[in-house]
Amino acid sequence: LCVFSSLQLVSLLLIGIAAWGIGFGLISSFRVVGVVIAVGVFLFFIALVGLIGAVKHHQVLLFFYMIILLLVFIVQFSVSCACLALNEEQQSELLEVGWSNTNSARTDIERNLNCCGFRVFYPNETCAADCLRTLHCRPCAPIMEEYAGMVLRFVGGIGLFFSFTEIIGVWLTYRYRNQKDPRANPSAFI
Repeated sequence: LCVFSSLQLVSLLLIGIAAWGIGFGLISSFRVVGVVIAVGVFLFFIALVGLIGAVKHHQVLLFFYMIILLLVFIVQFSVSCACLALNEEQQSELLEVGWSNTNSARTDIERNLNCCGFRVFYPNETCAADCLRTLHCRPCAPIMEEYAGMVLRFVGGIGLFFSFTEIIGVWLTYRYRNQKDPRANPSAFI
């Protein structure tokens, strides 16, 4: 039951972080927040399926929980390893692709980091930063690159930690699934 409650904790944490980001105005992209909330809700329902399966000793629910948790482990482990393996050049390319493909994230970054433009700010572009009033704006790329490595290591480390708790959950579910139900008729197992 501890594994199910830790998965529920992670799912509620994801939902809470997304709500916090929107509440404090750090993120205005509803697509990003929607994906984070959807993943949180998905993990919450998966944990609920596992919890119900464990309490009722339902073999089919535990099997589906185990398979889905294994798939979540594979995806989370892969993403965590990718976050930890990116070098500075790849981080810079990833930031540039993200910058050029999303207007709402660009606005959030300019407003929160008080910078304008990616590498160079052109006067005909719009900028949401306060520094535009004083005309002393730094480009956003150096500021983002300064934090990108730290954030990727943090996200990769946390993801790696929780992916190993998920594989332990798969193993425990497998072990628990093959146990006899103590509420069942003992003579039925003879």
